[in-house]
Amino acid sequence: MEPFNLFIVGAVVLATLLPATGRAGDILGHVSTAAVVVLFFWQGAKLSPEQMKQGLVHVRLHVAVFAATYGFFPLLGILLRPLGLRLLPSETYDGVLFLCTSPSTIQTAVVFVAIARGNVPAALCAASLSSLAGVVLTPLWLRLLGVGTGTASVPWTAAWDLLLQLVLPLVLGQLARRWIARWIEGRRKLLQRYDQGTIVLIVYVAFSHAVAAGLWSALSPTDFVMLAVLDAVILALVLGFTTLLSRVLRFGKEDEITVVFCGSKKGLASGASIANVLFPAEVVGVLLIPLMVFHQLQLMAAAALAQRYARRSSGQQVEHQRSG
Repeated sequence: MEPFNLFIVGAVVLATLLPATGRAGDILGHVSTAAVVVLFFWQGAKLSPEQMKQGLVHVRLHVAVFAATYGFFPLLGILLRPLGLRLLPSETYDGVLFLCTSPSTIQTAVVFVAIARGNVPAALCAASLSSLAGVVLTPLWLRLLGVGTGTASVPWTAAWDLLLQLVLPLVLGQLARRWIARWIEGRRKLLQRYDQGTIVLIVYVAFSHAVAAGLWSALSPTDFVMLAVLDAVILALVLGFTTLLSRVLRFGKEDEITVVFCGSKKGLASGASIANVLFPAEVVGVLLIPLMVFHQLQLMAAAALAQRYARRSSGQQVEHQRSG
């Protein structure tokens, strides 16, 4: 197993045994946010203006991400419903349906795209649009599926965080590119380690929150195992779908990476915000458990997948240099 993957597993185990809660959790949350800000500054400095422009106007890629997030995911929830209701309590499977209709995450999706050496500008645009669209599409899907009622309000705080934590550092990195691009080019290994360390920290903080929220105690052991298996099946099918869709559309490897990571991710923070608006407080906790489990699974799977993509990209670069 790769050292990075071992660190991911270690972060999960540490969060289970010694979760960061209270003031320590708040401090680590701020540290992880700052780490992501710095990461996106480096990403902005590494990308040429032409790469930024091409990523932002890549309409087919954005449509592919939407098709996965708000098309294939809900379809899986519907198709797996008969089996899910046999394996899990009905209120827990309602949570699975909520998971399948939830918006995508932005921060971790784009970070993993960066580690895997995908199309970062397109990832930022696609994940952002997909996340904001969930304000309308998630309640609509839930109404069609008979899960809850009501309409969600626009998460302006999330939009503000997006601007401050991701977009602004990326723009500042672009502006600083002319002075630091050569310095960055000579320190790719160091920056890769920094990217990976940021992910390990994000996993630890996220899993700490999940453990503190009662991840291990809300369901019986049998139900929890069944839910984890069902979530893993959904994740595997979506990863397969996004990979196949990218190749059918003849995307390059960078764009495939972007579709796979942005189209397969679900946002715990955005999902929780929408759930708090749509459902009574007493059912929100149970409803979010499938999303909490999926969130941890997607982080661990994405860590391994990003490493594989990055190794393949490095190998292709070496071959290109030799042939050149």
